[in-house]
Amino acid sequence: MEYRILGRTGVRVSPLCLGVMNFGGPTPEQESIRITHTAIDEGINFFDTANIYNRGESERVIGKALAGSRRQKVILATKFHFPQSDDTNDSGNSRRHIFQAVEDSLSRLGTDWIDLYQIHRPVMDIPQDETLRALDDLVRQGKVRYIGCSTFPAWMIMEALSISDRYNLARFVTEQPPYNLLDRRIENELVPLALRYNLGLLPWSPLAMGTLAGRYAPSGELPSDSRAARIGSFVTERVTPKAITTGERVAELSQRFDLTPAQLSLLWVKDQPAVTSPIIGPRTIAHLQEALHITKMDLSQEMSSALDEIVPPGSVVADYHNTSGWMKMKIDFQS
Repeated sequence: MEYRILGRTGVRVSPLCLGVMNFGGPTPEQESIRITHTAIDEGINFFDTANIYNRGESERVIGKALAGSRRQKVILATKFHFPQSDDTNDSGNSRRHIFQAVEDSLSRLGTDWIDLYQIHRPVMDIPQDETLRALDDLVRQGKVRYIGCSTFPAWMIMEALSISDRYNLARFVTEQPPYNLLDRRIENELVPLALRYNLGLLPWSPLAMGTLAGRYAPSGELPSDSRAARIGSFVTERVTPKAITTGERVAELSQRFDLTPAQLSLLWVKDQPAVTSPIIGPRTIAHLQEALHITKMDLSQEMSSALDEIVPPGSVVADYHNTSGWMKMKIDFQS
């Protein structure tokens, strides 16, 4: 398996990152552990979770799966930001919340350190130097190795890099943006910024929440085990007729290359400029095996050109940057 440098850290990670949002939720614990161990056996060494996923159960389950010598072999990432309780200060990107959140995550993960600690979402009411100074303290304490962000606008990342440079603070090494064939807008500003400043991109939702895997029919009927049926509006507002039609065109093209629609869509994201590791979220072993197939492949120029004809560079079919529905998703997904 080809391993890639994570930002400018020197750390090498697999070309796919195993996102474990389903762990502690739709995927039972034993199946989650089996998925984790299979992924490691197949060469995956990069795992991503967040304290908000399933009320912390995702962190607990992946921590259990990585217990013992496996923890030393992997790069483990988690995130903070979203409310953890009804306490008004138990959320956000303040020093107070960060210090509490990291201790809680370390406890659930059963580890002494987090390899990549990420801000799950930006805020506009706290100066970034407050957040960056707190994260820098965690790096100096050895509780966190590297820091990153998720779904930040390009201008805010540039501001953060400038602050870190000015005050000699820990620097973002990664950004997790939404990126898939239905939403290519990061190519306009974020990708050039990442290439210029050696920032690793870890795209979330590379399969457009299942739309590019052929999960949704034009009739609008939702499969009972789909993300849209489980999570609600955060997904359904993106499963539009235009998105489904585009997914069907990708599916037709995938047959030409003897791939599944999910494999072609994931391969495309994996091999885009500045991308380090797309985050996959397998619910079953079969989903994992389907994704692993493309780790040994490279995107051809023929594939790339054909997909550009379906969705032109920098354009959008469904809006994955509008994350206003996340709070509703959080409530539904944790219930």
